Amino acid sequence: MTLVSGSGGELSQALVRAPEIGCVSFVGGRDTGASVATAVTDLGKRHVLEQEGLNTWGIWNHSDWDALTAVIPKLFDYGKQRCTAYPRFVVQRQLFDAFLAAYLPAVRMLAVGHPLAVEQQDDPYPELDFGPVINAAKAKELRDQVAEAIERGAVPLHRGSPSGARFLPGQDTSAYVQPVTLLNPPRSSPLHHAEPFGPVDTIVLVDTEAELLAAMNASNGALVATLSTDDQATYERLAPQIRAFKVGHGRPRSRGDRDELFGGLGASWRGAFVGGELLVRAVTKGPAGERLPGNFPEYQLLP
Repeated sequence: MTLVSGSGGELSQALVRAPEIGCVSFVGGRDTGASVATAVTDLGKRHVLEQEGLNTWGIWNHSDWDALTAVIPKLFDYGKQRCTAYPRFVVQRQLFDAFLAAYLPAVRMLAVGHPLAVEQQDDPYPELDFGPVINAAKAKELRDQVAEAIERGAVPLHRGSPSGARFLPGQDTSAYVQPVTLLNPPRSSPLHHAEPFGPVDTIVLVDTEAELLAAMNASNGALVATLSTDDQATYERLAPQIRAFKVGHGRPRSRGDRDELFGGLGASWRGAFVGGELLVRAVTKGPAGERLPGNFPEYQLLP
């Protein structure tokens, strides 16, 4: 096996079109993913293209706030640099005060820094929730998006302070981003419709079920979503209308449920779905005429 490192935009076409490569697995943004999807379709190659989607957590006629408070820190694992992170909360307006009372204490306790930044050698390692984002350029992009959204009308509800972070002496901290929460990002902002892939949460308020569904489906497809509602019948009625591959009832979903298919709806995924033995089937030839489960154009049958 050979490891090739570099920008996806620069490497994708060379790798995708190489005759030695029979299957393409891609994780990244929709712009590069669309280019890859066109190439693999033209070439008839098997493919698994996991693209960005805005995973959302809806709050509607909900009252179990202790459960929500407990899960908030876990949603910041890896600094929300994972395809199944939840960066968007869609909240029923009349529950906004109760939501904030549950959400803000949890997010204010998040600890960011370096895992070896201890005050004395015999100190236990600091308990941290996440570290840096992938690089300084990504950190700047997130800060710029937040600043632009606020300038255009978003309301900052929480901005973490670097003063409480734990760092090594002289450490380069340019890739660290403190958690941020914004209310109602403007529609012109990428934070309204796209996945930030970093510790930036946004909240959208809604008054009707139709508005709830529209806000949860803002990115034309996602990998996962969650709806917190006390009424099972309400969940069962609304969940099928949420454009996410997996929808949880008051709990986060992930790709780690290996007995289940994993994929995405809409523009968040192209190609074969995976999970358990299906990962093998996605990249190898099975029975002649086999139709793989996945998000393919209707006319496409893989050999």
